[in-house]
Amino acid sequence: MDVISLIGIAIGLSMDAFAVSITNGAVTRNVTFGFATKLAASFGLFQAAMPMIGWAVGKAGEGFISKIDHWIALLLLSYIGIQMLREAKKKRNEGIVDCQKEPPGFKTILAFAVATSIDALATGIILPTAVGASTLPLMLASVVSIGMITFLFSLVGVGIGKKFGSLCCGKAEIVGGIVLIGIGLKIFLEHTFFS
Repeated sequence: MDVISLIGIAIGLSMDAFAVSITNGAVTRNVTFGFATKLAASFGLFQAAMPMIGWAVGKAGEGFISKIDHWIALLLLSYIGIQMLREAKKKRNEGIVDCQKEPPGFKTILAFAVATSIDALATGIILPTAVGASTLPLMLASVVSIGMITFLFSLVGVGIGKKFGSLCCGKAEIVGGIVLIGIGLKIFLEHTFFS
């Protein structure tokens, strides 16, 4: 198994989750280790599960997956980003100075996890060839590695966001909304024009 390629793929796949983790750390009030762990575990779990699903679906579903994955990511991340921008505008209009909000609920975390890991679904189809994971045990080791790297990047991302959010109170939610929409657009454009 090509460990260097696997680490490169895992880091590449974890970047969207890392950015969303920074955003969540910045806009969430009272960021706790429990919250950071829950968010990071969700991202890690989905980043590991999606390539496994892609591998199981195999070439039969490759065309279908590649036709919709970028749309799902764009819609989910844009919806959440727009909600954040609306909430920031509402707070500003009402004169609310508190720039942070309660931690996101289960449905929002699930939407984040799905949206940031949807590209990993297609990666599962090429992963056996790209890293030499030709057997089920090697494939399992690969996806566990991807999940663990994503978990670590996400955990660090929440911490970075927590520091960043306290420095620019009042702007974090706006920046966070724009970042989420930007990630959705990036995934959409990459899959539409560059794949």
